Amino acid sequence: MNIKKDNKKINIGKVKKVNFFGEAIGLMFSRREKASSLLFEFKKPTKMKIHSYFVFFPFLAIWLDKKNNILDLRKINPFEISNGIKKPYSKLLEIPINDKYKKTIELFYS
Repeated sequence: MNIKKDNKKINIGKVKKVNFFGEAIGLMFSRREKASSLLFEFKKPTKMKIHSYFVFFPFLAIWLDKKNNILDLRKINPFEISNGIKKPYSKLLEIPINDKYKKTIELFYS
């Protein structure tokens, strides 16, 4: 999957698209090193907030528009009550902060 940051394409690699059940669970109860990046796609733009209850490791949340442009990104720590952005978004990408995605995470914090 490619996303755009400052008019530059960034290849995220393999991303798991979540189904309806996955939208409710997300990264909850996953093991840090086995967790995969998740992509949530919404039919209509939304301002829905996310939480990290029962996610025992930090992850990077990236809010995207329908053309995969980054609207906002933020590190989400375990057991945070509510996180979101003010703009409507069409997609949400959750990338676990683990060894598997270390190089990807560094692209956003370099």
